[in-house]
Amino acid sequence: MKGVAFFSGGKDGLYAVHLAERNGIEVPYLLTFKTTIGLSPHWENLPALKTLAGAMGKELLTFDMSRGSRALAEFIASLDVDYLIAGDVLLEDHLKWIERLAEEAGVKPLEPLWGRDTRELTGKILKAGFEYAIIAVNKEKLGKEWLGYTFRSVADLGLFLERNPGVDPVGEFAEFHTVVLASPLFEGRFTLEILSTEESERYHWVRFGLVGSIKSP
Repeated sequence: MKGVAFFSGGKDGLYAVHLAERNGIEVPYLLTFKTTIGLSPHWENLPALKTLAGAMGKELLTFDMSRGSRALAEFIASLDVDYLIAGDVLLEDHLKWIERLAEEAGVKPLEPLWGRDTRELTGKILKAGFEYAIIAVNKEKLGKEWLGYTFRSVADLGLFLERNPGVDPVGEFAEFHTVVLASPLFEGRFTLEILSTEESERYHWVRFGLVGSIKSP
């Protein structure tokens, strides 16, 4: 069985890939989007996402959402996969969109993180060997001093939540966005290299590179 996974470089999507592969689903494709709903800090750092996909030995696919959901379903159907994998946890509207998209593409939706307690989930992600850094913060929720903050342990998570008690542990409501620096999906680890700090209508965010000694799986 094979799947294509929605991919932003962040922890939720890659942990979903990790769980899918542990359950015997091959994930050769990662799919990232050029959005039509405002600036995406992930898309703006596409070269770094290519580096991350390469470290996992996976093919990075891109899709321009200005083409619409129907065209996206046709694109997914052309990949000859069985599953559409995403890392949603609590957002009902997004789950329903994934389910409709999968049905139109003739594949099965797979949301392995769905419905979990977000504090417990974040602890499991860290204990599984994931390390990740903040690359964007919602200006209404977090200060830009948190850009680059790196989660390597449950202690790092605890400190972050102590300082920001109103923020969801996984950033499920777009309080912040992340990029994975280490994971069971590849050997070694990256270091976040911040190239510049930027501001959009919604976010403080960074342009960044990923540097490190990585061996593909």
